[in-house]
Amino acid sequence: MTQTASVAGPDLARKLYSTMALAFALDERLRKGISTGEFSTTIWPSRGQEAIPAGFGAALRQDDRLVTTYRGLHDHVGKGVPLVELIGEVIGRSAGASGGKGGTMHITAPEQGVMLTTGIVGSGVPVAVGLALAARQQGSDRVVVVTFGDGATNTGSFHEGVNLAATWNLPVIFICQNNLYAEMTPIDQTMSIDEVRKRALAYAIPGVRVDGNDPEAVYEAVSEAVARGRAGDGPTLIEAVTFRFKGHYFGDQMKYIPREQLEEARRKDPMVSYRERIVANRILTVAELDAIDSEAAAQVEAAVRAAVESGFPAKEELDNDLYVNMKGVPA
Repeated sequence: MTQTASVAGPDLARKLYSTMALAFALDERLRKGISTGEFSTTIWPSRGQEAIPAGFGAALRQDDRLVTTYRGLHDHVGKGVPLVELIGEVIGRSAGASGGKGGTMHITAPEQGVMLTTGIVGSGVPVAVGLALAARQQGSDRVVVVTFGDGATNTGSFHEGVNLAATWNLPVIFICQNNLYAEMTPIDQTMSIDEVRKRALAYAIPGVRVDGNDPEAVYEAVSEAVARGRAGDGPTLIEAVTFRFKGHYFGDQMKYIPREQLEEARRKDPMVSYRERIVANRILTVAELDAIDSEAAAQVEAAVRAAVESGFPAKEELDNDLYVNMKGVPA
């Protein structure tokens, strides 16, 4: 494999790789748990897309906001959501970020800036725009990142949201994790343009296309967009081109993906390529990277145990966290 020169120093490279390793370990452990019947749940795997949240996570502050999607567990890791809260929510335990009552599609962690995880394609975009408007009205220099897939850029909510952010010059960073498939439909069947970033032209905002398998490229692009947003120079659309290795949902047989395309994508596995790049550039050693991998797996395993031990939500929780407290309300 041809190696690319790395611009990251040891500290940044370690942070980027550590986030990727943690996201990788989380995805692997959840799929193992479902496969063996250890717990019953459903996930939308992010295996293959680990470099994107590693990059944007390193470029953001804790108080910066994130809006993500049902395929966003790796994004939560990038933003620093505690593993026990993530796993607890996915497997429906009381330790979950939403008390085990929301599931994979509805994880929020305000302390880490995760304000919404949505199961409706494209719906996070206008929410992110509202969060950016709130930051301005509060006199804060926070920025808001919203992530979504290529399919979301065909929705009305995407275009309405980007148009409003551009018109009002809001500090939003729109990150399209372009894994080339909208659920099970290839991108060339859903849009007539060849690059998502070109959609930015319609709104006179910067549109950037980066290698979504390169965490340093993502970090640089997001850092520049963050600087623009904090300076009051408005939104940016970033298209990070990647691939998902495990299909739309857990158990998806992926018959719609040509074998040759999947094999080519796996040759560009970000976990492998960035690891080789770090070693080739003598930034970190194989032993150091092995230690990071082992620590990530151990952290995930400990979080699984803690989440399971926290138990299922009590039945009394059914009446909590509602817009209206149903106790005492006639049936």
